[in-house]
Amino acid sequence: MKKVVIFGGSGFLGLSLADYLETKGFVPILIARHHIDTPYRLILWDGYSIGSWCSQLEGAEAVVNFAGKSVNCRKTPDNRDLILRSRLEATEAIGEALKRLKKPPKVWVQMSTAHIYGDPPTRRCNENSITGVGLAPEVGRAWEQKFRVMKPDSVRGIVLRTGFVLGASGGAYKELKTLVRLGFGSAIASGKQGMSWIHQRDFNRIVFQAIVNDYYSGVYNVTSPYPCSNAELMKQLRKVLGWPIAIPLPTWALRIGARWILKTDEELAIYGRYVIPEKLLVQGFRFRFTKIQDALLDIVATTSKS
Repeated sequence: MKKVVIFGGSGFLGLSLADYLETKGFVPILIARHHIDTPYRLILWDGYSIGSWCSQLEGAEAVVNFAGKSVNCRKTPDNRDLILRSRLEATEAIGEALKRLKKPPKVWVQMSTAHIYGDPPTRRCNENSITGVGLAPEVGRAWEQKFRVMKPDSVRGIVLRTGFVLGASGGAYKELKTLVRLGFGSAIASGKQGMSWIHQRDFNRIVFQAIVNDYYSGVYNVTSPYPCSNAELMKQLRKVLGWPIAIPLPTWALRIGARWILKTDEELAIYGRYVIPEKLLVQGFRFRFTKIQDALLDIVATTSKS
């Protein structure tokens, strides 16, 4: 039985990956803090303690860690603490559990963030670019350092510096679609900020390749080879949705709406970065969705069928 244990498995990415891995002959085991209805085995945990889930790692093909509080929230002191603590504590617990096993997984695939590069206005960042300043880069650096410290030497490690994932079943697409439907489908703020995105199916394919290929190791940018500006993203989304109305959304209006209506962090939309998956390209990974218009067309077609 080729088990893959997915921490943070009850979210959009965890469930999507589980579906994909099942088609490849794997048996997904989900570890999560919240119960959901799912055809897969789901084990609840508190996010930081070693529990009954530890036995599921014995002899597994891989462990995948997506665990951590969503950054789609207002950055209050409590939330800032939880964003950092939830990532470090989960990573530490997984590492401690791996050290107790007689037959640990062959590979540990660890989530990180493309936001680790900060918010450079125009610079294109590859895996060797310097990291930025602010909460997200600080969290990213601490997260990756905890992974390096906790990963046993016998386990191959992959770090995924992931951009925002677009998919029919969740992720950023639903919120962007809502903005367009409300008539706010124009460029947000300056519109020049970089949108480093990846299609849900390409994300799953990258994780699969990381699991089955021994030459995958170290840090990878997990984004499309063609990041776009926010203005281009919104333009293409309006086009595929057939929604001609586009009221400009100035920065001051976005700040008010994000903080008091959406209860989230306006800086997630105001700032951005252009990230290139150089290492994946060098290793020969072939993206199925490289241009934003093709990705959005596929997602809209998928949602219309469901």
